[in-house]
Amino acid sequence: MPSIAFLTLGCKLNYAETSTYERGFKAAGWEAVSPKEKADYYLVNTCSVTATSDAKSRNLIRKVHRLNPDARILVTGCSAQLRRSEIEGLEGVFRVFGAEEKENVVPETTGAPMAEKKNAFAAYSTGERTRSFLKVQDGCCNYCAYCTVPYARGESRNVPICECVRNAEAIAAQGVKEIVLTGVNTGDFGRSTGESFLGLLMALHKVDGIERYRISSIEPNLLTQEIIDWIASEGRKFQPHFHIPLQTGCDELLEKMGRHYNTEFFAQKLESIRLAMEGPGKPEVFFGIDVMVGLPGETEDLFEKTLLFLKRIRPAFIHVFPYSRRPGTPAAQMPGQVDERIKAERVAALESLCRELHGEFEKRNVGKTLPVLFESKDKDGMMSGYTSNYIRVSKPFDKELVGRIVEIIV
Repeated sequence: MPSIAFLTLGCKLNYAETSTYERGFKAAGWEAVSPKEKADYYLVNTCSVTATSDAKSRNLIRKVHRLNPDARILVTGCSAQLRRSEIEGLEGVFRVFGAEEKENVVPETTGAPMAEKKNAFAAYSTGERTRSFLKVQDGCCNYCAYCTVPYARGESRNVPICECVRNAEAIAAQGVKEIVLTGVNTGDFGRSTGESFLGLLMALHKVDGIERYRISSIEPNLLTQEIIDWIASEGRKFQPHFHIPLQTGCDELLEKMGRHYNTEFFAQKLESIRLAMEGPGKPEVFFGIDVMVGLPGETEDLFEKTLLFLKRIRPAFIHVFPYSRRPGTPAAQMPGQVDERIKAERVAALESLCRELHGEFEKRNVGKTLPVLFESKDKDGMMSGYTSNYIRVSKPFDKELVGRIVEIIV
């Protein structure tokens, strides 16, 4: 049977999908090899979140072709969807799979059922002994002015709860203790199946063997009080750690970009989570916040509003991105495009604030006893893991602790 190597760019969704493709090809009898080896086929899973991502995707395909001109290159991912004709014209490319063709990437000889068009292509990552990324949702119906996701990944749809549970059970069977729920707009779960995100959380909570869940990429307006209260009271496997997109901390730009909330709503959401989940003997909640700088019309005064708002809500971490002008989006045609030099200065300012806020968050947890899930990597005689609220802890390597959750004084 042929040999195949896998290369991935972009988000955790892409990595979960690539891992699923690899399992499928192995089940079909193909030999999976390292990208450093010469393979008959290469699968490149691309990213298109910025113009730089598109360029990296094309360059990676060209690099693979230079290394092995005889190989056939399969291309999938967001750049494959948005730049299909351009990618099909690259030397070595054998076939391109768009957003609705992911279930066709792996040969049908696997015997796996074909995914229904209305539901998302189910995927999860393997290879780590402690953590897996479980894809539960894909696509988005928000059509924010700056974003290409609805065009690259399609409209919002989800994996049925029963299939999510089966995949979580398969992950647990490998001895993995922690699952990160991933999606483009995770909280929109249920749009294509008539189910609910809370229903998903309740079902996953019952899976034996999985001791921790983390929720990634959930819009603030979809993280309801009902979900917060359930996690705080009954859903103890769900960690005090949330990844929530903000994008900008000024109401003028939130409205202009088509976001579904304002800054006051966002601040109240974080406060309601803290009130429900924090308290004596409990860890502080880790909030990772996405912020985009240099959106069209972002003046110095509006950027200052974002800075002041972030200092007010004090997240544990800020994921900072410079706005990238994407062809075909409304924001690309808007006046007030920000100079790249100014974007870089604003990125640096937010990264400095992030270091300050993250340092303060860690200091407030010093001396607390928190559960840590240790990983298997031995780096210079040390091992590390994360607390429930996502603080990295290191200690001398002890193979008996790998994959175990133990109480540690931070």
